[in-house]
Amino acid sequence: MTFEPEAVGASEAEETSAFGFSAENKERLDRIIGRYPAGRENSAVIPALDLAQRQNGGWLSKAAIEHVATYLSMPKIRVLEVATFYSMFNLKPVGRHFVQVCRTTPCWLRGSDELAETAKAVAGCGLGESSDDGMFTVVEVECLGACCNAPMVQINDDYYEDLTAETFRALLEALKRGETPKPGPQNGRKGSEPVGEWTSLTDLPDLPRAGAE
Repeated sequence: MTFEPEAVGASEAEETSAFGFSAENKERLDRIIGRYPAGRENSAVIPALDLAQRQNGGWLSKAAIEHVATYLSMPKIRVLEVATFYSMFNLKPVGRHFVQVCRTTPCWLRGSDELAETAKAVAGCGLGESSDDGMFTVVEVECLGACCNAPMVQINDDYYEDLTAETFRALLEALKRGETPKPGPQNGRKGSEPVGEWTSLTDLPDLPRAGAE
C-alpha cells in the first residue's frame, strides 16, 4: 500500500511511529469483534479505527491504519479506503480541541459564518488548520443533526448549541483556560424545547379512560 505522509499533512516520523492497541482497547475491540459471526470480523473495521484514532490523539497514522488491518486480517488498502471515506477519521494530527462548525442551511441561516470567523480568531488559525500551540483544530462540516438548536458546533465528542458569536467566543476562551464548558444549548433552554412560552399543545388531550365503554 502506498501511503504518502505529504498527502495527509503528517511528518514521516509521525507516520512511521509504532502503534499497538492498549490492553484496555484491545479488550474492548475483542468484545466488539465477538458480536459478529465467525468470518465477519472485518465488520468491526469502523469501531476499530475509532478506537485507534482516540488512542492516537485524535488522528490515524499510517502505523495505526496498518495495525487495524493486521488485527482484523484485512488488506491494508481496504482499511485505508474506509479511513479516507468517512469524514470522522482524521489522517493528520489535530489539536486538543477538534472544533467542527456546522455550515448546513439551518446553521448557516442562524449565523454559522460568524461562528467560523470567531473560531479562527480565537484559535489563531484558518479553516482546516491547527493552532500553533496545538490547542485547536478548526473545520467546517455538513449537518451534525441538531438543526432545532442552530447554530451549533461539535467539539471533540460534545455538542454546543444555540450559539452566538459572543457565547461561542466565551466557550472557546474557557477551553483555552483549561475549563470544561457544559455541553448542550448555550442560551439556557433545555434540549430543543421552545424558546419562550409554548404556543401549541398547551393542554392535555381528553383521552378515554381505561375500561370506559
